[in-house]
Amino acid sequence: MSAPDALPVPPTVLEDVLTGDLARRVLVDQTLAMVLTDPSQPDEPVVWTNAAFTRLTGWAPEDVRGRNCRFLQTPRTDRDALARLRAALEAGEDHVELLLNARKDGSEFWNQLVVTHVRDDDGRVTHRVGVQVDVTARAVGDAVRETELTLARQTGERLALLSAVTDELTRHLEYGHAVDALAEVVVPRMATWGFVAVTNERGRFERVHVVTTDPGRRAEAVALGHEGPEWLLNSSRVQQALASGTDHVAEPFVVDVDSLPGRTTPRQLTLLRALGLGSALVVPLRARSGVIGVLCLVHERTDAFGQDAVVTAAHLSSRAGVVLENVRLYLAERDAAVTLQHSLLPVLGDVAGLDVAASYLPSGRRAEVGGDWFDAFALPDGAVSLAVGDVVGHDLRAAASMGQLRSLLRAAVWSGDEPGGALARLDELVRGLEIADLATCVQVRWERTDAGARLTWATAGHPPALVRLPDGDVVELTGGATTPVGLAGPGRGTQASTTVPPGSTLVLYSDGLVERRDRTLREGIAVLRAALAAVPAGATAEQVRDALVDELVGRHQEDDVCLLVVRDP
Repeated sequence: MSAPDALPVPPTVLEDVLTGDLARRVLVDQTLAMVLTDPSQPDEPVVWTNAAFTRLTGWAPEDVRGRNCRFLQTPRTDRDALARLRAALEAGEDHVELLLNARKDGSEFWNQLVVTHVRDDDGRVTHRVGVQVDVTARAVGDAVRETELTLARQTGERLALLSAVTDELTRHLEYGHAVDALAEVVVPRMATWGFVAVTNERGRFERVHVVTTDPGRRAEAVALGHEGPEWLLNSSRVQQALASGTDHVAEPFVVDVDSLPGRTTPRQLTLLRALGLGSALVVPLRARSGVIGVLCLVHERTDAFGQDAVVTAAHLSSRAGVVLENVRLYLAERDAAVTLQHSLLPVLGDVAGLDVAASYLPSGRRAEVGGDWFDAFALPDGAVSLAVGDVVGHDLRAAASMGQLRSLLRAAVWSGDEPGGALARLDELVRGLEIADLATCVQVRWERTDAGARLTWATAGHPPALVRLPDGDVVELTGGATTPVGLAGPGRGTQASTTVPPGSTLVLYSDGLVERRDRTLREGIAVLRAALAAVPAGATAEQVRDALVDELVGRHQEDDVCLLVVRDP
């Protein structure tokens, strides 16, 4: 089937098109606001508007004819948008722009403006047509969504910063390092340079760490941090922050450069100017006990800190202060715990002519007192008693139990009990008197013989002792094993014995030396055996101890470590 012939154009329509009447009706009756301007005249006046323009803006044709369209602008109209529109018109290009305009009554609306050019047969621009659409509802909705996205992004960035501060500070086991870490984390994200300064219990500055984001100015930052505290003490903003209450809100301010010569030394002034002085924000570091220092953010620009920076600083004020105080308290408790633990352990001197070395290393993850102990002393019959034990728990009760168990075991072996019998008596006392919940222990009796030494041992749920023979071989002292002290089980009183040649080295240890999250107890013992075998022949007990600690104890040890090394020289 052939395509139908095209329908003839009705003569009336053709005439309308030819006479321009249809074009006139499109312009006049159009529901879109339209305005016609004449760029050939000075200041490009309006020469015609339609009824829709009057309905949109309130301006009648006689009010605007002969005027430039600038009467629609407001003081809040985006100047960058106007510049883009002007550049396009000067280039003779059609353009679309979103402008904030005003009606005759002063009410504002968002105007989606489309400007097109009317040209003559020679291509010259004779007029410009501006089509205007009220898109206020859409623009406001977009603005709201953009604001929500901005707030969400700022909130996310703020939470990320607070999380980074908490994570970084809690990683450090030294208070000074935690102070430095706070400055290193916060300053690069918020300022050109800045510092953290903390005070001691007497309110005096004890540490100042200055950070700059400009690698070329790091020398000045370090030098300023080493200056005396005068430039801080003479700052009214710093003193205000230190004395502030819980209702204090830090506000940004322009640095009063003119007053600096009167409250700084010439060198300090030179360093401050080299780092850049524009605006600053001083935040108190507020802990539970009060303000413990300040965080100061400085920017080269005078208008660098907006409302979001103020809000973030307010969050940092309490978060960072509390975390720093926690680090300080943790270290104080840890120092007290270590002091107490060491006070409960013996001081090793000459032990019947044996070369003896020991170490107690507290866990890096806890401030609590541990239950690990070691002991080494000569017995009345000339033999030597050696022991390493571990009370379950990391608290004062564990420490107290450790002290009691060590004393009870000493008394048992001093009275003449063999290792198996001593552990059996210890277990009976522990369960009868409820001294401890659970403990492990290895007890060894070292007796010199003409052939070297006779070792008799018993273990109660404890890792086996190791002996390095003079030829470098390492053997485990197996046998003589029973359940932990405080836990009923078969074989209580069991012990084993062997003879070792002169020059042998005995190693007793707690499970913290060999066991950790990424390896089992047996795997750790294998690592210890290899490390002990690798120790050079003739090494002293102290050298053996240090080599084993270096090999097996990581930077972030997870448990207390007790190590006792005995060598027959």
